[in-house]
This record gives sequence, structure tokens and C-alpha cells, in this order.
Amino acid sequence: MSQQLTRLWLMYPARHITRPIIHELGKTFEVTTNIRQASVTEEIGIVSLELDGERDEIKKAIAWLEELGLKVEPVEINTIEG
Repeated sequence: MSQQLTRLWLMYPARHITRPIIHELGKTFEVTTNIRQASVTEEIGIVSLELDGERDEIKKAIAWLEELGLKVEPVEINTIEG
């Protein structure tokens, strides 16, 4: 098993804005979460999230997020972080 760090953009639909999804993610799966950036309004939430853990566990976590109705996209590797 290999440890990896995955950077993702999460787009929350309005119905999940107040749900503590990232907290649930860390409790349900063996991953460490790190919020890098977030913008939340009443209509949408956009979060830049790092997941650190075993590759299979990260895959399961991403599948769970998608099942909840979140849009999950990888952060472009060439993006310059401030």
C-alpha cells in the first residue's frame, strides 16, 4: 500500500452547505484532511482539499463524496499556490 497526497476541488450543492462533510470524511475513512481554500455562499460551496492516506482509502473517500452529490475534480498540478 502506498501513501499519497491528493489535492481536490469540491463543489457542494446548496443542500449540503451546512453539513459537516469534511469532518464526516475524516471520521469515516482513514485519511487526513487539510482545507487549503474555501468559498461558501448560501447557493454553493467550493473547497480546495488535500487528502493524505492510502490510495485505496482516498479512492473510497472520493466515491463517497460523489455519491453525496458533490462534484470532485483534481487540482491542476501546475497551479501556483499563494
